[in-house]
Amino acid sequence: MEVLYPCCCGWDVHKNSITACVLWAEAKGAVRKQKRRFGTFTPERLSLADWLHACGVTHVALASTGVYGKPVGNMLEGQCEIVLVNAPHLQAVPGRKTDQKDSEWIADLLQPGLWRGSFVPPRGTRELGDLTRYRVSLTEECNRIANRIQKVLEDANIKLASVATDALGA
Repeated sequence: MEVLYPCCCGWDVHKNSITACVLWAEAKGAVRKQKRRFGTFTPERLSLADWLHACGVTHVALASTGVYGKPVGNMLEGQCEIVLVNAPHLQAVPGRKTDQKDSEWIADLLQPGLWRGSFVPPRGTRELGDLTRYRVSLTEECNRIANRIQKVLEDANIKLASVATDALGA
């Protein structure tokens, strides 16, 4: 199969660890690989980024499961291209039982470009989405508190809602 990315990496990301496998395409179809495991604290993630840079990795593929890959992906933004693999596609193939085998398999399919990555919006759009979701949750919390205050007043036999449209207004 034609090699699209001569130096790429596959990740198996978990809550407490990241298993990475770097593949280098060499002459006559030979492939050299190196696997390492990293923790998820900042110094270990920085060590992972340094290792990938030293290896010359241009593309990284990881499964889109949970939020565990976000901090590392954000840290590598601009250093290499990140391909976010749809988790059900990754789990559809049986037989891989270890993190090392998973990371190698992800890298094996990334090298010829067989993974189709999920859409990841630009950083500004992601940050705006985070702020918007936070604003919605704060608004919902304000409404819950206002309803709770009105219920306490009703329980105390104060019918403020009967004479005012907004119990918390002026």
